[in-house]
Amino acid sequence: MFKLLKNVELYTPEYAGKQDILIAFDKIAQISESIDTSMSLQAEIRDCSDMFAFPGFIDQHVHITGGGGEQGPKSIIGPLDAAELIKAGITTVVGILGDDGVGKSMQGLLMKARSLDADGLTAYTYTGNYGVPPVTITGRVLTDIAIIDKVIGAGEIAISDFRSSYPTRDELAKLAHEAVTGGMLGRKAGVVHLHVGDGKSGLQPLVDLLEATDFPVSMFVPTHLNRNKNLFEQALQYHSNGGSIDLTAGENTDDGISVPECLSRLINMGTGLENVTVSSDGNGSGAGDSQTEVGSVMALFNDFRTAVMDNGLPLPQVLKTVTENVARVLKLYPAKGRIAVGSDADILMVGKASLMPEMLISRGNILLEGGNVISIPN
Repeated sequence: MFKLLKNVELYTPEYAGKQDILIAFDKIAQISESIDTSMSLQAEIRDCSDMFAFPGFIDQHVHITGGGGEQGPKSIIGPLDAAELIKAGITTVVGILGDDGVGKSMQGLLMKARSLDADGLTAYTYTGNYGVPPVTITGRVLTDIAIIDKVIGAGEIAISDFRSSYPTRDELAKLAHEAVTGGMLGRKAGVVHLHVGDGKSGLQPLVDLLEATDFPVSMFVPTHLNRNKNLFEQALQYHSNGGSIDLTAGENTDDGISVPECLSRLINMGTGLENVTVSSDGNGSGAGDSQTEVGSVMALFNDFRTAVMDNGLPLPQVLKTVTENVARVLKLYPAKGRIAVGSDADILMVGKASLMPEMLISRGNILLEGGNVISIPN
């Protein structure tokens, strides 16, 4: 019930120095330079003097029921195991269908999200797939978001991709109406999460929609914006105009730009990393013609670590792109994305020397210790 983390070096994501953190049930109850260990709470005490504490990572783009299927039934990827998320330091995940609304279903996505919750994580979903009109549970994006607890937005809707249905501006506007209204009625983010492909138009369909309507730019989250160089140039302009941009971890193709490179450029340009997020596209099919490689959720942590250790980028700024910034976009803040009194007890502990995951606490439960996954009691 009670856990006390002693002598931890804390990033909230901002650097907060050496602190003790008291966890009560699933919440952070106290943060102080010294918390008395003789208290009558019978707390489980951990000495964390050799570790940094970060907020648990939030991955807003994961194929939790599996991706693939675009090369026939044998290419369908199976469901993601919770252990993969835990080893990657992820405490909150948003599941997506991707292109396949036939072999996969919204009902299956919802049930998988509930399964991940039972494993100790926090899971949400988007409603829909690449096409417009998107697949749903209730028959409408609006009602899915408004009445289904796990559904927080629409996505991933494809634009500028040969697999897209090439929605018109009016079709995108109707979809945006459904998402924003569902979000208001259900007190959800109501975001539209857009898959942006390698097509000729890039981000232009979204830019045209925003210029022609009064939808807030904050409700759109275009992703994969580092998968080709021209698209990233568009993303820089979109970001400078106040838009949120989501980069895909693990990008290593000749056409694309890696997340650490993108973050370096954004910082060097002076625009900073506000409204910048990173997601893994984990458990989906890889990029390129073969599309046989399965994306790993661990790419999210690996790119974070590379950006800090190899590229020398400021840790708090990079950390925000996988914690606080994502929580703000999805309207999960301040319960998620931050280590603060009253926030959910989602804490990733990493070794100071290795900057590798050592312990993961999710909703107050220890799911990873000494680098090993621990199952929570049923």
